[in-house]
Amino acid sequence: ILLDEPFAGIDPISIIDIKRIITHLQQRGIGILITDHNVRETLDICQSAYIVDQGTIIAEGSPS
Repeated sequence: ILLDEPFAGIDPISIIDIKRIITHLQQRGIGILITDHNVRETLDICQSAYIVDQGTIIAEGSPS
């Protein structure tokens, strides 16, 4: 599943709900790709992260 900016313009309660849904999908073995400028919210739920600058991966690793 591709999610583009899933937390943009979302209230804090809805962010919690979206994170819960994403976590549930991950637990079911469903792969999820998130593109987002809201790094804090995204890193809370991802297993690996890539930082891309002008189409080039400049950093990658575990968010923890």
